[in-house]
Amino acid sequence: MDHQVNTAPVARSGVVTKSRAAVSLLFLINGFVVGSWAPKIPEFAERLELSKFQLGLMILVFGVGSLTLMPIAGGQIARHGSRLVVQVTAVCLLPFLLALTVSPNVVTGAISIFLFGGFMGAMDVAMNANAVAVEKSMRRAIMSSCHAFWSLGGLIGAALGGLLIAKLGVLWHAGLATLLATIVLGIAWTMIHADPPHPDEKKEKTRLPMVPLPWLLGLMALFSMVPEGAVLDWGALYLRQELGASVALSGFGFAAFSLTMAIMRFAGDLVRDRFGGVKTLRICTLFAIAGMLFAALAPSAEIAIIGFALCGVGISNMVPIAFSAAGNIPGLRNGIGLSVVTTMGYSGMLVAPSAIGFAAEHVGFSVIFMALPVLLVVVLLFSNLARYADGISGGGH
Repeated sequence: MDHQVNTAPVARSGVVTKSRAAVSLLFLINGFVVGSWAPKIPEFAERLELSKFQLGLMILVFGVGSLTLMPIAGGQIARHGSRLVVQVTAVCLLPFLLALTVSPNVVTGAISIFLFGGFMGAMDVAMNANAVAVEKSMRRAIMSSCHAFWSLGGLIGAALGGLLIAKLGVLWHAGLATLLATIVLGIAWTMIHADPPHPDEKKEKTRLPMVPLPWLLGLMALFSMVPEGAVLDWGALYLRQELGASVALSGFGFAAFSLTMAIMRFAGDLVRDRFGGVKTLRICTLFAIAGMLFAALAPSAEIAIIGFALCGVGISNMVPIAFSAAGNIPGLRNGIGLSVVTTMGYSGMLVAPSAIGFAAEHVGFSVIFMALPVLLVVVLLFSNLARYADGISGGGH
């Protein structure tokens, strides 16, 4: 099929390659900023004298910020296209690692974390929309590899963060991380794919689906993303407080999780092409359950980090499979099922970890990490629904 289009669009393919590189860098930046935040959380809690319950509230504020600005970003993408929105949200996001580092009290900390979560979520929506536009221009799926770049950014941010905080302190770390992210954004800036606005999408009234399938897939995405949020928000604190890890080592929990997640996401489409959505989801879920139990029962921080790495192998392709299935529900317009599943999934990652903070106040993190596999067992019970993901041409996202 490619033979017919090879002669004319040689110049076009160069443009597409640049736009694909740019959108990959956007995912890398977003993941890097999230990863840089993970090892800062114990220091942030210490500086503002927050209990686990209060830190849970702060993480809830982060989630509320995301869920507030995400739909606004969606509306702006319909009006202006994703390129402008991703540029604006990325620029707005960059100063907030520094803002969170210098926040002198709970009020400024809460405002900073609300806006940090907000611009993080808004950029997330815009870069995913840009990835879809690049996919259409390339006529092939790139979503899995884009999410792999997000995980790679998380790995670099978390691993580098723990080391820089230990060596140079939190302020230098925040400054250097911000500088690095700014440089990468500068490299991507002119190459970002310019997609046209979609004003018709804004006018279209989207009714919530009355069939149970998208809601069940949403539940699968939700239960898959709660453990991811738990490792991001509480992994460093668990390693630090309950397993006595150093500041540098505590950053490696999320780093190990991100490393295995990135590797598996780069391989995700190939694995699913070979084994199909259902079998891939079942294997992934079993890995995630084993990894979470391994981390929960670990006698030392090093063993817990291995558990988080195993968990990353599992979680990596559970969410993309749920998203692919949602975009492929028979008799339902693509965007509707997907919007239900992404909203439910992201709320799991953004809001649920605050509840974990409340519970950890009473029972500790080890018990929490031991309980999370119950959610993954539910995903296993519904795994047959992953068959819808196989309907996507080219392996899906």
